[in-house]
Amino acid sequence: MIVTLIVLCEVGFWVLLAAGLALRYVARKPRLGAAVLLCEPLLEVVLLVVTAVDLKNGAEPGLRHGLAAVYIGFTVGLGRSTVTWVDARVAHRFAGGPPPVKPPRYGMARAAHEWRVAARWTVAAVTAIALLQAAAWYVGGDGDTGSLHMWQQKMLWVIGINLLVAGGYTLFPKQEPKDRAGAGR
Repeated sequence: MIVTLIVLCEVGFWVLLAAGLALRYVARKPRLGAAVLLCEPLLEVVLLVVTAVDLKNGAEPGLRHGLAAVYIGFTVGLGRSTVTWVDARVAHRFAGGPPPVKPPRYGMARAAHEWRVAARWTVAAVTAIALLQAAAWYVGGDGDTGSLHMWQQKMLWVIGINLLVAGGYTLFPKQEPKDRAGAGR
C-alpha cells in the first residue's frame, strides 16, 4: 500500500503542477493557480501519516517505509526548484515570458551553481535521514530497523557525491573554450 501511495503522490505532484500552471497561464487565474500549487505539500503529509500509521499497526520497517521517507525528503529539498524550473519553461512557451535562464557553464559562476544544487540535494538527504531516524525511534528497539539505516547510508552517499561534484567545479573550474572567450570582444 505504501509503494502505491508513493506512486500516487508522484502522479499527484505532476497533476497538481500541471493544473496549477494551466490555471495560471491558460485560464489567466494566477492566484487560483498558486493555491493549487500550494496543495502539493499536502501529498507528502498524507504519505507521512499513512507511513506512520502503517508502522504503528505493527508493520515491519522495510524498503517501502524508507522509500517513503526518501520521497518526502526529495520533495522538501527539490520540490520548489522543480516547480520553479517547470514554471519558467511554461511561462516562456505558453505565456510569452522570457526564456528560462540557463545555468552558467564556466568558471566560478558554474561552481557557485553546483554548490546551490548540492545544497538542495543535501537538504533533501538530511530531511530523509531525519525522517528515517524518527521512524527507527518510533519502531523502537524491538523492530528490525536495518532497512531504514540502509536508506540513511544511501542518503549520506547522495550528500557526498553532490559535495564532490561541487568541490570539483570549485577546485577545477571548467574554462570557457579559447575560440569562444575572444568572440565576445
